[in-house]
Order: sequence, then C-alpha cells, then structure tokens
Amino acid sequence: MSTIKKSGIITICGRPNVGKSTLTNALVGEKVAIVTNKPQTTRNRICGIKNRGECQFVFVDTPGLHKARTRLGDYMVNVVKESVADVDGIMLLVEPIPNIGAPEQQLLDRIRTLNCPSVLVINKVDTLEQKEKLLEVISLYQQACDFTAVVPISAKTGEGVEELLNVLEGFLPEGPQLFPEDMTSDQPERQMMAEILREKLLLCLDKEIPHGTAVEITRFSERDDEVVEVDATIYCEKNSHKGIIIGKGGAMLKKVSTLARQDMERFMGTKVFLQTWVKVKENWRDNPAAIQNFGYRCDN
Repeated sequence: MSTIKKSGIITICGRPNVGKSTLTNALVGEKVAIVTNKPQTTRNRICGIKNRGECQFVFVDTPGLHKARTRLGDYMVNVVKESVADVDGIMLLVEPIPNIGAPEQQLLDRIRTLNCPSVLVINKVDTLEQKEKLLEVISLYQQACDFTAVVPISAKTGEGVEELLNVLEGFLPEGPQLFPEDMTSDQPERQMMAEILREKLLLCLDKEIPHGTAVEITRFSERDDEVVEVDATIYCEKNSHKGIIIGKGGAMLKKVSTLARQDMERFMGTKVFLQTWVKVKENWRDNPAAIQNFGYRCDN
C-alpha cells in the first residue's frame, strides 16, 4: 500500500449537461455522481476521491452554471461560484464547439482572477466528425485564457482520462491524504440513496416534472441479515405531477423504484428493501427551509 505524498482539491466547472458528472465518475473509476441527459442534474457540490500511486485527488463536481429562475437555482449558482475558489486546480469542461457562450465567459472571467492552475478539458471528442474543429476550439479558448494545459477527452468512452490525470497530478501540492484510503465520495450513504432515486426520476420522466422533484430518505437501517431498509419520500410541486410520477396503476413509481433499488444494491454491495411514497409540496424550490431540509446546503 503506497503512502500518499501529494493531495489536492480540483474543481470541475462548466455549463449544464456538458458531462461534469460523467467525467467525475470516469476520473474516480466508479459511480459517485448521478448522470442523465438532462441539464442541471447535479444540485449539490459532490466530492469524488481518487487514489493513484502517491497522489490523492479530490474532485469537486459542481452544478452547471445557468441562469437561476428559483431559490434552488440561486443556491446551485452560488455553489459553482464558491467551488471555484480555494482549490488547487480548476478544470473548465466545454464541448467541442468553436464558440464561447455566456456561462463559459462567466467562468473564464472567474478563472482569470484566481491565481490557480487551470486546464481546458474539451469533452465529447468522440462525437467530432471533423477533427480540425478541435483546433478551432483550442485556439479560441487559448486566446481567452492562459490555461496551463488543454486536454481533449471523451468522458463517456474514457479516451484522454489518463492523460488528464497526468496533467492534474502536477497541480497537487505536497501533503497528507485528505480522505481515508477506501473512500470514493464524501456523500453520506443516505444522501447517495436519495441521489440514486432522483437520477431514476430524471431518466424516466419527461420535461419539467423531474426538476420539480426532491427526495427525502426518512429511514435507512441495516437488518441483522444485512438487508438495508430504505424508506423514501418523493416530493413534487403539483397534484398533476404526483399522478404522473405514480403512473397508471402505480406502474411508473414501480419502474423508478425498481431501477433505483438495483443501483442501490450495486452501490451498497448488499440487498436493499426500498419503499417509496409521493407527496406534494407546492413551490418547494422557492422555499429556503424546504431547500435546506432536502440537503442542499452550501458549506462554504
């Protein structure tokens, strides 16, 4: 077992749906953040932990920087801004499009003000038909900011991930490990259960409904036979949404719960007995007490 000699915190920032959670999981080597094809999936700041040789990387996966429309949205934007400060390195994750949008410009402005090494990570290169487009993207961003390095990757296929880790290793200061050897995330198991269930809601439901949902784990206990019992309440904002989440004859809730239970069992490494309920809490995304109650706390 190697001794950790270098450790540091590296934040991943970018616009919604650019692949930050997929990259976090690829860097850590296992699933620590939920992933869907819908924007604004990540609401909290999530730490993924990777031990590699004598180095410990702590990756901070942040919500996408977007225009906030609710109190929850304000909270998510603040998490991004706070997470870019006081770190050892910053990854700006972008798509291979030769255009700097408003969210990227905001993050570039922030990065320029910090005396911190930064790397431009161009994701989804596996989708590029014309590889010369990549040179345009690199040129555009290098003119906008003096990045320490530029690394093209595909978080989905794993292409370029090892090269990225090699670059990031140079950002880590000397120091002891920050987290225990076998830890891959700073999220409590209870919070991970809630996030897994929320991921399945995002995957199975259409349009705006999933963004108006929150999950509260009301019971999390391990029986003598090592079965983990989980009681979860899904909150939504309207009665009509409740009906859609439950589905005809309870079919949708059963589908969501089954998918969540399977993932929970993989995560816990044991059998999980999951019970789910659906309740209405109107406009909870604009209620500071409700936001805090559902575990969205800025710890900076």
